[in-house]
Amino acid sequence: MAILSSHFLNAVDGTHAGQVGVSLFLIKDDASRQIIFTEASDGGGRFSKEFDAVIGGSYELVIASATYFNQFDMPKNGMHILDEIVIRFAMPDADAKYHIPIIMSPNSYSCWWSS
Repeated sequence: MAILSSHFLNAVDGTHAGQVGVSLFLIKDDASRQIIFTEASDGGGRFSKEFDAVIGGSYELVIASATYFNQFDMPKNGMHILDEIVIRFAMPDADAKYHIPIIMSPNSYSCWWSS
Protein backbone atom coordinates (compact mmCIF):
# COMPACT_ATOMS: atom_id res chain seq x y z
CA MET A 1 0.00 0.00 0.00
CA ALA A 2 1.14 3.53 -0.77
CA ILE A 3 1.15 6.35 1.75
CA LEU A 4 0.40 9.91 0.70
CA SER A 5 1.13 12.67 3.20
CA SER A 6 1.49 16.42 3.28
CA HIS A 7 2.19 19.31 5.59
CA PHE A 8 0.34 22.56 4.85
CA LEU A 9 1.92 25.84 5.93
CA ASN A 10 0.15 29.20 5.93
CA ALA A 11 2.49 31.66 4.16
CA VAL A 12 0.46 34.67 5.35
CA ASP A 13 1.29 34.29 9.04
CA GLY A 14 3.78 31.40 9.12
CA THR A 15 1.52 28.97 10.99
CA HIS A 16 0.54 25.40 10.32
CA ALA A 17 -2.63 25.25 8.22
CA GLY A 18 -4.98 23.00 10.16
CA GLN A 19 -8.34 21.65 9.03
CA VAL A 20 -7.61 22.13 5.33
CA GLY A 21 -9.76 19.89 3.15
CA VAL A 22 -7.91 17.61 0.75
CA SER A 23 -9.13 15.04 -1.79
CA LEU A 24 -7.21 12.55 -3.90
CA PHE A 25 -8.50 11.40 -7.28
CA LEU A 26 -7.27 8.74 -9.68
CA ILE A 27 -7.27 10.07 -13.26
CA LYS A 28 -8.52 7.25 -15.47
CA ASP A 29 -7.49 6.60 -19.08
CA ASP A 30 -10.68 8.29 -20.33
CA ALA A 31 -9.76 11.41 -18.27
CA SER A 32 -12.57 10.81 -15.76
CA ARG A 33 -11.73 11.09 -12.07
CA GLN A 34 -12.34 8.50 -9.37
CA ILE A 35 -12.29 9.69 -5.75
CA ILE A 36 -9.78 7.77 -3.63
CA PHE A 37 -10.21 9.64 -0.35
CA THR A 38 -11.22 12.92 1.27
CA GLU A 39 -9.43 14.09 4.42
CA ALA A 40 -8.57 17.21 6.37
CA SER A 41 -5.24 18.22 7.81
CA ASP A 42 -4.89 18.00 11.59
CA GLY A 43 -4.24 20.98 13.86
CA GLY A 44 -0.56 20.83 12.94
CA GLY A 45 -1.35 21.09 9.22
CA ARG A 46 -0.54 17.43 8.45
CA PHE A 47 -2.35 14.49 6.94
CA SER A 48 -1.26 10.98 6.06
CA LYS A 49 -3.35 8.35 4.32
CA GLU A 50 -2.56 4.77 3.27
CA PHE A 51 -4.34 3.38 0.20
CA ASP A 52 -4.07 0.92 -2.68
CA ALA A 53 -2.24 2.79 -5.43
CA VAL A 54 -2.45 1.93 -9.13
CA ILE A 55 1.03 1.45 -10.58
CA GLY A 56 1.54 3.94 -13.38
CA GLY A 57 -1.64 5.76 -12.41
CA SER A 58 -2.01 9.50 -12.64
CA TYR A 59 -3.33 11.23 -9.54
CA GLU A 60 -4.78 14.61 -8.70
CA LEU A 61 -4.49 16.10 -5.23
CA VAL A 62 -7.04 18.88 -4.63
CA ILE A 63 -6.55 21.20 -1.66
CA ALA A 64 -9.43 23.47 -0.58
CA SER A 65 -7.25 26.54 -0.01
CA ALA A 66 -9.98 29.20 -0.43
CA THR A 67 -12.21 27.51 2.13
CA TYR A 68 -9.28 27.57 4.56
CA PHE A 69 -8.33 31.22 3.98
CA ASN A 70 -11.96 32.47 3.94
CA GLN A 71 -12.26 31.69 7.65
CA PHE A 72 -9.78 34.45 8.53
CA ASP A 73 -10.44 38.18 8.80
CA MET A 74 -8.30 39.18 5.84
CA PRO A 75 -8.77 42.11 3.46
CA LYS A 76 -11.21 41.16 0.71
CA ASN A 77 -10.27 43.39 -2.21
CA GLY A 78 -11.37 41.14 -5.06
CA MET A 79 -7.85 39.94 -5.67
CA HIS A 80 -8.29 36.45 -4.22
CA ILE A 81 -8.04 34.28 -7.32
CA LEU A 82 -7.03 30.83 -6.07
CA ASP A 83 -9.97 28.59 -5.07
CA GLU A 84 -8.16 25.27 -5.00
CA ILE A 85 -4.63 23.99 -5.32
CA VAL A 86 -4.52 21.12 -7.81
CA ILE A 87 -1.41 18.97 -8.09
CA ARG A 88 -1.17 16.15 -10.65
CA PHE A 89 1.47 13.50 -10.10
CA ALA A 90 2.34 9.83 -10.63
CA MET A 91 3.02 7.07 -8.12
CA PRO A 92 5.42 4.66 -9.84
CA ASP A 93 5.81 2.47 -6.73
CA ALA A 94 2.56 1.20 -5.20
CA ASP A 95 4.29 0.52 -1.88
CA ALA A 96 6.19 3.81 -1.44
CA LYS A 97 5.58 6.87 0.69
CA TYR A 98 4.90 10.12 -1.16
CA HIS A 99 5.16 13.31 0.87
CA ILE A 100 4.14 16.58 -0.82
CA PRO A 101 4.53 19.60 1.50
CA ILE A 102 2.74 22.79 0.47
CA ILE A 103 3.29 26.40 1.51
CA MET A 104 0.12 28.27 0.58
CA SER A 105 -1.33 31.76 0.54
CA PRO A 106 -4.63 33.09 -0.87
CA ASN A 107 -3.05 33.67 -4.31
CA SER A 108 -0.06 31.36 -4.57
CA TYR A 109 1.53 28.15 -3.40
CA SER A 110 4.77 26.24 -3.50
CA CYS A 111 5.02 22.46 -3.36
CA TRP A 112 7.73 19.85 -3.69
CA TRP A 113 8.18 16.12 -3.35
CA SER A 114 9.93 14.86 -0.26
CA SER A 115 10.62 11.25 0.63
